[in-house]
Amino acid sequence: MDFSSASASPLCRSPRRTRSRRWRQSRTCTAVVVVAALVITTTAWLSLVFSGTTARWCWHRLKNWEGSLHTLPWKPQSQNPNGVEEEDEDLSLEGIAPSLPLGRNRNLSEEERRRDGAGLALNHIVFGIAGSSQLWKRRKEFIRLWWRKDSSMRGHVWVEEQVDDKEWDESLPRIMISEDTSRFRYTNPTGHPSGLRIARVVLETFRLGLSDVRWFVLGDDDTIFSVDNLVDVLSKYDCNEMVYIGGPSESHSANTYFSHNMAYGGGGIAISYPLAEALYSVLDDCLERYHRLYGSDDRLHACISELGVPLSREHGFHQWDIRGSAHGLLSAHPISPFVSIHHVEAVEPIYPGMSSLDSLKLFTKAMKVDPMSFLQRSICYDHARRLTFSVSLGYAIQVFPSIVQPRVLERSEMTFSAWNKIHNLNEFDLDIRDPSKSVCKSPVLFFLEDVERQGNTTLSTYERAGRLKDDLKRKVLCFPRSVPLPYVGRIQALGYPLKNWHLVSSFCIFFSTLSIFYSDFQTFPYKLNVNILNIYHGQSPRRLCCKLNQTSDELLTISVRQCGKGSFGSFADSV
Repeated sequence: MDFSSASASPLCRSPRRTRSRRWRQSRTCTAVVVVAALVITTTAWLSLVFSGTTARWCWHRLKNWEGSLHTLPWKPQSQNPNGVEEEDEDLSLEGIAPSLPLGRNRNLSEEERRRDGAGLALNHIVFGIAGSSQLWKRRKEFIRLWWRKDSSMRGHVWVEEQVDDKEWDESLPRIMISEDTSRFRYTNPTGHPSGLRIARVVLETFRLGLSDVRWFVLGDDDTIFSVDNLVDVLSKYDCNEMVYIGGPSESHSANTYFSHNMAYGGGGIAISYPLAEALYSVLDDCLERYHRLYGSDDRLHACISELGVPLSREHGFHQWDIRGSAHGLLSAHPISPFVSIHHVEAVEPIYPGMSSLDSLKLFTKAMKVDPMSFLQRSICYDHARRLTFSVSLGYAIQVFPSIVQPRVLERSEMTFSAWNKIHNLNEFDLDIRDPSKSVCKSPVLFFLEDVERQGNTTLSTYERAGRLKDDLKRKVLCFPRSVPLPYVGRIQALGYPLKNWHLVSSFCIFFSTLSIFYSDFQTFPYKLNVNILNIYHGQSPRRLCCKLNQTSDELLTISVRQCGKGSFGSFADSV
């Protein structure tokens, strides 16, 4: 028998060799498909990154991520008789409420859910203001400064008992009576049980069932909000996820006692609808577990921590746990939108020579004229006269009699003490510097006198403070140095419109689920899922640039705008 010819015959090929060849072909096809998918994905990514027209189509969203019902699609989930999906029993801890799969805001349409923060408007926000009936007569004037009379504003002031109807008008939010909280335990020896009532403001506001709500914003009756900047800041976040936004205290002692990761309600707390929905289900039981805590903010933080939601810190929320002069904080505001301040009665008038309320009226006027640039910093230099100009738009301009580097000016001057009355650098969780003890090194101060809108620009006028007294001291104590700008009584700052320099834009590539099945594999199918790819790409915030213009001996003009491309910053460009 001729074995060689038999082995060459196609009818007598080995079955093992045939299966091996089919396996190799199938594996090759799989590799080709995977490589093709990667090439398509990379090409789409590059086309979006290098295209300037795609930003408008960005949804800035992470879908089917942590907390979603589809995070683990292979994991079976049971349903109770009410149709609500339940978590596995072994995931919940005894005594602690499990995270609830609460999903999306039922008051939003599907189209609005896809848009996320895009298109966020003021009427999508509901304010829950914690107030006191005893203080309402005085505190209502603070709310009146920032609250808008039109229908775009929604919110309520929650007090412990009824106030006189004469103390309310339509220019203020509606007054609501908080539910009795005497059924809850409160065992903290130094606090006050009112913390229980205030902690439930978000629950009682949610229970009103208002339509088309995306965010709940909590604050106090002595909190001042910039509602325009608040909308801009919240639009960065996905309102369909559980989000907890705010800022810590300026006081290191307060943050150490409570938490460095807790939002303080006086400075404002923003809670997305899904998180408010979750708190509505678990808050009362949670308050019973934390009966030993001090106030409302730590109770709310404890319950949000049980849900696994971290704090998203925004530097524009200011608790202002300070006393004395707030000049150091206002003249060195971080490069982020101003959102809120608190404890406005505990600090000196913002502008000297005015009452506290009149000072706040001018403050909020500047805030409303140009919200985006309000309190934003700019530093420029006059090297011929060796002067440094530090501009805080809407507040003050400081003229230093020497060249001061930006690294120094970015630190807040300690013109205040902490809420516990400690006056020490180590008491603050901020970049702080000691104030200058020498009048010869101290800046000449120009405080805001008036601000107005002129077409597409903002014109603000700053008046020299303490001219006679301070200039006489400088002439006597600083001789032979001359007084900085001896004849200038006013400085005008011309502000140009800003783009969204403080908002990080994002380019999002959305891929529908791509499934590739190969029937050649009898053991198991290979499935490739490409759900969502989010690429964050945007312009980082930057301090503004300014340019000096001597209009006359008595008047100096400063132009303030965003730094152009190729600009190295105020200091380098002035050298």
